[in-house]
Amino acid sequence: MEFITHPLINNGTIERRIYQLAIATNALLKNTLVVIPTGLGKTTIAALVIASRLLNEEGKALFLAPTRPLVEQHANFLRKTLKLEEDKIIAMSGEDEPEKRVKMWEEARIVVATPQVVENDIIAGRVSLDDFVLLIFDEAHRAVGDYSYVFIAKEYMQRAKKPLILALTASPGSDQERIMEIIRNLFIEGIELRTEHDEDVKMYIGEKEIEWIRVEIPREIAAVREKLETSIKIRLKRLKELGFEIPEKSTKRELLEFQQLIQEEISKTQKPELFEALSILAEILKLSHAVELIETQSVESFKSYAGKILKEASSKGGSKASKNISNDPSFREALMLALRITKEHPKILKLKEIVSEQLKNNPNSRIIVFTNYRDSADFLVSALSEIAPTSKFIGQADREDEKGMRQKEQIEVLEKFREGIYKILVATSVGEEGLDIPSTDLVVFYEAIPSEIRAIQRKGRTGRGRKGRIVVLMAKGTRDEVYYFLSLRKEKAMYDKVKEVKAILEKQKRVPEQLQLELKSGIKILVDSREMRSEVVKHLRSMGAAIEVKNLEVADYVLSDRVAVERKTVEDFSDSIIENRLFQQMIKLKAYQRPIVIIEGDNLYQRLHPNAIRGAMATIAVDFGIPIIRTKDEKETAEILFAIAKREQEERRREIVEHRDKTKRSLKEEQEYVVSAISGIGGVIAKNLLEHFQTIERIATASEEELMEVPKVGEKTAKRIKLLMTTPYSEAEKYEIENL
Repeated sequence: MEFITHPLINNGTIERRIYQLAIATNALLKNTLVVIPTGLGKTTIAALVIASRLLNEEGKALFLAPTRPLVEQHANFLRKTLKLEEDKIIAMSGEDEPEKRVKMWEEARIVVATPQVVENDIIAGRVSLDDFVLLIFDEAHRAVGDYSYVFIAKEYMQRAKKPLILALTASPGSDQERIMEIIRNLFIEGIELRTEHDEDVKMYIGEKEIEWIRVEIPREIAAVREKLETSIKIRLKRLKELGFEIPEKSTKRELLEFQQLIQEEISKTQKPELFEALSILAEILKLSHAVELIETQSVESFKSYAGKILKEASSKGGSKASKNISNDPSFREALMLALRITKEHPKILKLKEIVSEQLKNNPNSRIIVFTNYRDSADFLVSALSEIAPTSKFIGQADREDEKGMRQKEQIEVLEKFREGIYKILVATSVGEEGLDIPSTDLVVFYEAIPSEIRAIQRKGRTGRGRKGRIVVLMAKGTRDEVYYFLSLRKEKAMYDKVKEVKAILEKQKRVPEQLQLELKSGIKILVDSREMRSEVVKHLRSMGAAIEVKNLEVADYVLSDRVAVERKTVEDFSDSIIENRLFQQMIKLKAYQRPIVIIEGDNLYQRLHPNAIRGAMATIAVDFGIPIIRTKDEKETAEILFAIAKREQEERRREIVEHRDKTKRSLKEEQEYVVSAISGIGGVIAKNLLEHFQTIERIATASEEELMEVPKVGEKTAKRIKLLMTTPYSEAEKYEIENL
């Protein structure tokens, strides 16, 4: 075996493969998207590009990956292969404290990080991408919509002195529009595509044996499904009476599209039948999910989900959809039938059989079982633990009755799986991306999936270095069969579409110009840390605003010493009414002289009766005297915030001052607040006056000449203060203080 020789690559660590060298060489010339099957060394290609770039350019490299286990995996690989001090290759995620990250950014030569933490650090000013000469996006198919990759790529192309982007994925999808969106978002100039059938990669592809196994649905399970489908049919009939004809076999996506259409109609007409139709659709979505669980997952998964519906229905704030379903005779009959079933779902029996046979033939096997649902993951872990040591591998997000896996736990589980402490891993979608476990020789799809991206990633978990086996379990006559053949068609179409886009790029031969850097506007905005999840902050930054992130006691955005803004999406506005927190927030907001409420989004009346919404808005505007501004989306919200901040800070020369909840202010803060409330006096002048005179009483009795001795207090301001403090109330209506 021949190895790569390079000044920045450790000897004997990277095998010399012609296709990897060819891809890396082309990727050094322009921003490149690499589409290559899992197991062919995307990380190795990244290492080759990093080594060459850092050898020839002064600067740093940033390697982004969507999860902490992937970040750790890539960082360890780079430490092993590159001739750099280990502490110069840093793995970074949200688990690292912000203050610590500032030092990490300064000292590192290569940073491997999750995108969200990089986005937050850019916005908060903890890092600038000026000196980064390479930016790598792993799992680049995520670079769509408002995912952090999109913001970071734009920021990088705006600010880096010598930008170069390398994007890596096993599948960007089969939709040409989506592929083009990735190309645009990551400023891609060229595509490097390889398939398992290309001559230069064939010899490195592990043999994969793919088989799909169909199982018969027992009569008992079919009877449960029939009762649930009866419930759905009743609701579809009612929708038809309301003027909405929806096909009986509609997919989840189609139902969600119908839901969106109805919500748009509600925002226009407010007809009562629209609210009923929306509620019925919510019920159909829940019942369709129940059907999918009973026919493709397990009886236990269905019973668990049905239990959650009943629990929600009986709770005080439970949804109307759950209450209606729980009172439906057909649903209750379905649940009673399920409770009587003593057999396991045939998929589980077949899965146990397959796993047992695999371990019998090869006791050192590593097996990954993929499932879409966490409830199923728990049940499958329990069932397979009877055969061999088994662990689940799920995402970080917490659910109502279950905590997610922390990043540290994920890393520990993967390590134990590699070592053979766990023989079987039951993984949800989080396990599909990038897991480097060469010894995995059996992958089982517990259910088929319609996504070609996820199917390709799942298949890539085996056949890495030795023969691998892939088994797809399908329940006959269910959506399993539809999804499986759909993913196969999409997978074939994906390569055709990538080739088409590649040809388009080659024909254009257009190098994307470095984006024009927005000049800093001098506008500063205080932002509550919880707002970092919104797109508003990104838009503000792109306009040139300096962002300071804080844990604000009052408001979401502070634009000056007197203007603060509470931003609410239409969903949050409804929630805050239901949860009785809206008016408490308004009381706090009055800590500022000129508070504002922004309500963002369409379909304001979709969740509550219009009169409840209107009543709340009337109370805010009339009783609290707080103006309400409506915006259509996060971009328009940012534009409004920037316009107000610019007016306050540039035209009115007002400083940014954070006020605290009135009930929590110290006496000193209360004094500053009282003085700053005088027209034309901001927080800075208020502090200057108090430091000079020490008491509000002495400010009130000072002469104009004495007032003008205070820094930043001119003749006009001194006259204004004197007039305010000495004019009798009965004569005050003669004066307009703003005109002085």
